[in-house]
Amino acid sequence: MDVTAASLVGMGLAAAGMAGSGIGIGYVFGKMIEAVARQPEAEPLLSKYAWIGFALVEAIALYALVVVFIIMGKG
Repeated sequence: MDVTAASLVGMGLAAAGMAGSGIGIGYVFGKMIEAVARQPEAEPLLSKYAWIGFALVEAIALYALVVVFIIMGKG
């Protein structure tokens, strides 16, 4: 396998990390909706924590994107 093909495979594998981030974001907001449905008065507190969780999960996708760009620059 030459370097170009290996870099393309590496970019694809790094981009696959973004799929996990999408699952994580869906999980964070799904659980928040579930919690608000059970206890509506806790929404302001839960909303704050949901946005913090969203930011942390989204950071993982951004790291994967940075890895893809690094591999793209070297390949």
